[in-house]
Order: sequence, then structure tokens, then C-alpha cells
Amino acid sequence: MTLTTNNLEVAPKVLSIHDVPANRRRGGDIRTLLSPATVGAKSGFLGTLTLRPGEFVSEHWHPYSEEFLYCVSGQVVARLDGEHTTLPAEHGVLIPIGTRHRIVNDGDETAFLVFHLSPLAPRPDLGHVDTEPLPQP
Repeated sequence: MTLTTNNLEVAPKVLSIHDVPANRRRGGDIRTLLSPATVGAKSGFLGTLTLRPGEFVSEHWHPYSEEFLYCVSGQVVARLDGEHTTLPAEHGVLIPIGTRHRIVNDGDETAFLVFHLSPLAPRPDLGHVDTEPLPQP
């Protein structure tokens, strides 16, 4: 199946989280699944986050994008501009543009989350601003 958009043909592409490498630079197992680089997305990107007990994603913020974060299983604590918010399984949170956030699994089971960011930053290197040292530089 091929879709036509603005006179360009775009073929839908199906990917598994096992098709993309894990990025552990900010902590946890982050996999950017549907993105400009993987499927030619133009408006945002979607990925997964797996945090084992005790793991975290270091604090950062997005100057251009809001982030939708949905906890599929397990539970995490999201620190949003210094306020702690528990995000249990089957719950989601909107992280507005410019909100500093850090995600921690302080429970005893692995947490699995899905995230989506939109709109895209003008360049990938402008998408995240780190505000604490990275666990895996």
C-alpha cells in the first residue's frame, strides 16, 4: 500500500522495538521507533522506554516539543519541574514544552512506557537540553 501526500508517495513502514538499537545515554533502555530517521516522520517521533528497578532517565527538557508519556506496565515517578508525580500502569501524562523532567523507577518491577514528542525541533541536536550529568555519556 502506498499513500500519496503532496504528490510524494509514502509507503507505511512497520517496525518492532527490536529493529532499533537501545539508547542508554540518558539512562534506561530508550528506543526511538517511529521517527524521521526510521520511517520518514515529519511531525514528531514515538518510542519506548524500559526502566528496571532503580533505573532513571536523567533530567532534561524539550524547547520545541511536548511529550506524551504513557506507562504500559510497572510504575514510575516523574519529576516535572521539581514536583513528583506517580505514573502507574495504564496512565499517561502530558509534559508541556519547556518542562524539566526526570523519570525514575523506584519500584520493584520493570516499567515499560511509550512516549511521543511533537512537533519536531528544527534539528535533532536542538531537541533535548540536559540539566544533569548523563549516566552514560
